[in-house]
Amino acid sequence: MNNSSLGKLILRLSVAGLMLFHGVAKLINPGSLSWIGDMIAGYGMPSFLAYGVLIGEVVAPVMAIIGWQTRLAGLLMAGNMLVAILLVHSGQLLMLTKQGGWQLELQGLYLFGALAIVFLGSGRMAVRPD
Repeated sequence: MNNSSLGKLILRLSVAGLMLFHGVAKLINPGSLSWIGDMIAGYGMPSFLAYGVLIGEVVAPVMAIIGWQTRLAGLLMAGNMLVAILLVHSGQLLMLTKQGGWQLELQGLYLFGALAIVFLGSGRMAVRPD
């Protein structure tokens, strides 16, 4: 019995569903977007680019959850995570927690889960299977 479509659905729902919570939190707390904008401005880029996080943490997760343009949604989520790691977590790349785990486990799971979605696609259980 081949359950690859169910596995893809579970992957989409878990990665995108959990990432969506981060996006909704930013919508509820607009100060977080200002903080991101200030950080981006510190790198000499326009602060309005901070709103791109809403594409990676709200729009793309919804796309992945419903299974519409799933590979693109995965790419947007992965890009969002790369930017987050570079802007906020680059100092933790080679650090471990007190328990011996990687300090960027959560970010890594989001990044590599999103990349898996890019390569696997939606499966049959989607609005528009690919």
